[in-house]
Amino acid sequence: MVLAQAKPALLVLSDGTVYHGWSFGATGTTIGEVVFNTGMTGYQEVLTDPSYCGQIVTFTYPELGNTGVNPEDDESSHPQVAGAIARNICHRPSNWRSTQSLPAYLDQHHIPGIFGIDTRALTRKIRSSGSMNGAISTEILDPGELLLKVQAAPSMAGLNLVKQVTTPDTYEWSEPTDTNWEFNLDTAPASQPEFTVVAIDFGIKRNILRRLTRYGCRVIVVPAHTPAAEILAHNPDGIFLSNGPGDPSAVTDGIETMKTLLSAQKPVFGICMGHQILGLSLGAETFKLKFGHRGLNQPAGLSQQVEITSQNHGFAITAESLDDAQVDITHLNLNDQTVAGIRHKTLPLFSVQYHPEASPGPHDADYLFEQFVTTMRQQRSLAS
Repeated sequence: MVLAQAKPALLVLSDGTVYHGWSFGATGTTIGEVVFNTGMTGYQEVLTDPSYCGQIVTFTYPELGNTGVNPEDDESSHPQVAGAIARNICHRPSNWRSTQSLPAYLDQHHIPGIFGIDTRALTRKIRSSGSMNGAISTEILDPGELLLKVQAAPSMAGLNLVKQVTTPDTYEWSEPTDTNWEFNLDTAPASQPEFTVVAIDFGIKRNILRRLTRYGCRVIVVPAHTPAAEILAHNPDGIFLSNGPGDPSAVTDGIETMKTLLSAQKPVFGICMGHQILGLSLGAETFKLKFGHRGLNQPAGLSQQVEITSQNHGFAITAESLDDAQVDITHLNLNDQTVAGIRHKTLPLFSVQYHPEASPGPHDADYLFEQFVTTMRQQRSLAS
């Protein structure tokens, strides 16, 4: 597309900073928390990750859309972001799997985007000032008028967005195992599920469900507000707490459910928001990070062992709030020393503040799914 044919667009941050650019995707106005993702690939998975609900994502990689989009790479049924920001946009993708261009895809799903701005400068702005609300508009091109709308929007702190992305109904994950998704060919898929896992959906990604299935689990997905008694009625071997958007401390129903489930002594594995929900149920506190961790190259580890991980979160567990008598810290984010993993000392509970399922991202932490299965097997043996 020639720039002369593109529609002007405006990005305004809540502190009054203004960026002029061009529209891609849908036209209109969108408001959300402006964040940045440092991944060099995987833009479709990012856009469809429910954890990004309510956020406008700045992609630091300088060109977006080169490989188009395709149905197989969606991490949920549709894009979840409020908007997208890019330096350059490719309107003619080149990839054998592509079925649609990125601008057409976002237009189809009514997601506005802006390109042609200095995303490096914007990222430095967020790093220095912190994530903040912003708006993209193709219809309100007066910065002052758009700023008023931005400043009237609620802050991400205290916001419960889980109710916008959780499944409305319980279902069993039934997608056939596809070798195109398999990156650990040394592990043969289970012919029959060995364990039943109830996954509490705070905004779950499809590849989490694929990994659990690959490791021999029958997965029943339930809404985030499902009571503990209903979860236990499925007689699960283990319980999975998924990723999700917004402030974890605002997800009070999920926290209360997990508190009740602690007494069941079922193996529990949490990822991202699930990690935070587990921590909160154990009496810990969470806090909002200045600009969050969003990318595919975040180092996490402890005791000289490092994993390169995919991360996407704006909140973290306060280390000092964890009860040392009950909980061990198993991983730290090695960039800022925030808590990236915990394990209970006596109960079969563990969680991480990153994405071992990748999609997109490295595969260093895939062993955690096997660890969950091993924990369920051990717990079954103790009960027999």
